[in-house]
Amino acid sequence: MTRVVIADDQDLVRTGLRLVIDRAPGLSVVGEAANGHDAVRVVRETRADVVLMDIRMPGLDGLAATRRIAADDGLAAVRVLILTTFEVDEYVFEALRSGASGFLGKGARPEALIDAIRTVARGGSTLSPTATQGLIARFLTLPDSEPVRPSPLLSALTDREREVVALIADGMSNAEIADQLTLSPLTVKTHANHAMTKLDARDRAQLVVLAYRSGLADPRRRILRTQ
Repeated sequence: MTRVVIADDQDLVRTGLRLVIDRAPGLSVVGEAANGHDAVRVVRETRADVVLMDIRMPGLDGLAATRRIAADDGLAAVRVLILTTFEVDEYVFEALRSGASGFLGKGARPEALIDAIRTVARGGSTLSPTATQGLIARFLTLPDSEPVRPSPLLSALTDREREVVALIADGMSNAEIADQLTLSPLTVKTHANHAMTKLDARDRAQLVVLAYRSGLADPRRRILRTQ
């Protein structure tokens, strides 16, 4: 059973989300929070698997709460799915840098929400291979973005792992990467998992961010592909 915590400052939203989630096989809402401080506390108390985290909440906001969860070794297995009405480039990128495993708009259909929860619970990401990759790429090219900093951890990757990570960051699915590199999807997944371990990435979403921030992936190439 996947244990879910809902963090949103609107009672009606939390009630609606609980109804949708509790009806889904294999999912159960084990706690609720109306602000970031309570979200962190409830996650610790319930040992949740997934947190649905709103961004704009009083006191401690959702991004700050996500950073606290991601920085807590005792909560290493917890996955955060950002659920918000503010689907803009800066929030997408900042959510991922904060440690979130996915980003979903509140306008998403109930089945998309359930799929997203199950995906992040398995250690996956709701970002690939969607247009969200393009949002990240565009934000990284803004003048006030942080400069690219090559990571010394990249030296631990094999040539094949580097290739797979770059293609993941380019928005490709495991199946698409397998076709391009003439590998099996299982082999691609294995390379991706090894890369996540070596780069200390919690999941595929963080792997994408690390690829962009280190220069392993070129956001300009991603923009050209989406135009």
